[in-house]
Amino acid sequence: MTVTDHILPTATNGRPPGLIIAAPSTNSGKTTVTLALHAALRRRSLTVQPYKCGPDYIDPAFHEIAAGRPCYNLDSWAFGQDRITYLLDAAAGADLCLAEGVMGLFDGGSARGAWGNGATADIAAFTGWPVVLVIDVAGQAQSAAALALGFARYRSDVRIAGVILNNVASARHEALVRDGFAAQDIPVLGGFERQRDLTLKNRHLGLVQARETARLDIRLQQLADSAVRGIDLDALIRAAQPARPIASTIRPLTPPGQRIALAHDDAFSFIYPHLTAGWRAAGAEIVPFSPLNDEGPDPSCDAAWLPGGYPELHAGRLAAATRFKAALGAFAETRAVHGECGGYMTLGAGLIDADGTRHAMAGLLGLETDFASRKLHLGYRLATLHADAAGKAAGSVLRGHEYHYARVVTVADEPLAEIRDPAGQLTDETGSRRGHVTGTFFHLIDVAEEAIA
Repeated sequence: MTVTDHILPTATNGRPPGLIIAAPSTNSGKTTVTLALHAALRRRSLTVQPYKCGPDYIDPAFHEIAAGRPCYNLDSWAFGQDRITYLLDAAAGADLCLAEGVMGLFDGGSARGAWGNGATADIAAFTGWPVVLVIDVAGQAQSAAALALGFARYRSDVRIAGVILNNVASARHEALVRDGFAAQDIPVLGGFERQRDLTLKNRHLGLVQARETARLDIRLQQLADSAVRGIDLDALIRAAQPARPIASTIRPLTPPGQRIALAHDDAFSFIYPHLTAGWRAAGAEIVPFSPLNDEGPDPSCDAAWLPGGYPELHAGRLAAATRFKAALGAFAETRAVHGECGGYMTLGAGLIDADGTRHAMAGLLGLETDFASRKLHLGYRLATLHADAAGKAAGSVLRGHEYHYARVVTVADEPLAEIRDPAGQLTDETGSRRGHVTGTFFHLIDVAEEAIA
């Protein structure tokens, strides 16, 4: 029996203990710290189940690599509590759960969704997992304790188990910060030194994708070294608590087909693991293909799905992928094809890249998009389908989000859905449908209400 065996709290109902790694604001370093913890704990031969609060594709891909297990999203606006409870069961067999928060701990939308407003604090309160607050202490010392104290008192159903100090400049700096915590009942679990050379690169939708990050395995080990040096990992593990004993009941996720051709490469990778896992659990088979490698959907499939990603960065290659476009067009003559965000743009007629060059896309929809004069579209969305799409019947109400910088030049097809923001206001985005082809900037997360057949 190892020292770690003695300090791990006992699992409840097969669910291991967990922690939420949150922060006062975005850009505090919580992703870096979470990755460091995954890598350091894995080095100890612990099995850690990763989670990510909120709608995000990119951070979970890093967590999956660091932890060696699929990372699932938890979201109080988009998921019903039954879906979250079901996803907690994915941690079976793990020693510990680590969930990275989104934005600041208490930040969410202005309107409630399924049962909350999307704040990380909702997930902390529902699961009962304590919060470890990552505080960027650059430019401050004792004031960090006052900040942490305010967070600890803000919401009675959320417990702050301790803090990790990020961007520590020196031993003297850390000592000054710790001095502020000396009279408070908030443990300092460690400090993370300033290290710009390990900062992960960003692009317009967030971090550069994990699959595109050079020498990621080496970076993860360097981050693990930093965690081992600066963080009391035993104290962190002891702070974890099992999730509340909530019964797991869940409605199945209806797949869009029995055999689903799924586009998957550097241009198309934004699909939630809980969706593909749900499709497989319902008996569907997923057959990947790569448009960037000029591959079309497998003709034996009965549905094709083009997820979001970065087609604007690969528009030239996609425009030149004639076999892909011909095979997709032939497939769409008899079977359903659906595209989300980047996939939607690829199904359109043309895409203008950041340099102003127009590239011909698949031409299955009349959509023209422009990145030369881009505009941010961001937020939760509620979509009511006008027609069957994405394996859901017309009239179904879906929860999801929109996050892109594309400006729509033209839309020349029937609208796919009525889409509203969390406040209930109609958005300009409606998606498109033509024959068997559907597409939308809306990213599906969960079903709010199934249509009555």
